[in-house]
Amino acid sequence: MRAILTWHSVDSSGSPISVSPAEFRLQVDWLASGSVRVVALEDLPGLSSEGPAVALTFDDGFANFATEAAPLLRQNGLAATVFVVTDHVGRDNRWGGRSAPGIPVLPLLDWDALARVRESGMRLGAHTRTHPRLPGLDEAALESELGLAAEEMERRLGERPVCFAYPYGALDARTAAAAARWYRYACTTELRAVAPDDQPHRLPRLDAWYLRSPRRLASFGSRSFRAWIWGRRQARRVRSH
Repeated sequence: MRAILTWHSVDSSGSPISVSPAEFRLQVDWLASGSVRVVALEDLPGLSSEGPAVALTFDDGFANFATEAAPLLRQNGLAATVFVVTDHVGRDNRWGGRSAPGIPVLPLLDWDALARVRESGMRLGAHTRTHPRLPGLDEAALESELGLAAEEMERRLGERPVCFAYPYGALDARTAAAAARWYRYACTTELRAVAPDDQPHRLPRLDAWYLRSPRRLASFGSRSFRAWIWGRRQARRVRSH
């Protein structure tokens, strides 16, 4: 089984985007145990199907990545990709100036901190300029959100990102085609493992919020784990309609 795992914030608020520091430590213990191979995001799609493997991603670039997540990952020889919202770097996650119900307002990494994160062995990807729902944008705004984010990261950090994550997981054929013009890979929030025939700009991810139980992690890749993921995905679809 191959999968891309995703986190947002490592904090104790109990919000839908938050995994507590204690829960995250248990997850890192499992990742470092040898139960699965941990690889870079851009290396995962090309891996053979032999043996379980995962890539680690963090959306939005919260400041607590540097204080809570990165030290534990480095101690255990693990790397992750952090997806950056370029116009909000050094600010917070009030996208469009508005907070979301049930979601804590938290600080985001600034450019100096992002440079240090990259120098420590982590990788940086793009997550648009302002975190909008991309399918609703016209062509000019879509190109701005995708292209200017990549160009700003290259200008600020000296390297253009090759990976991208769609805000809210929202995409359509037009959005995916635009992402392909700027990035090698793009991640959705579709809750499932990576399949051999997945398109590189429609890669699914498993939200680590669902994997806070050590027992759930221990079953990774098993028939029961696959069935559980399928059930969670169906429940998501029901709630979205």
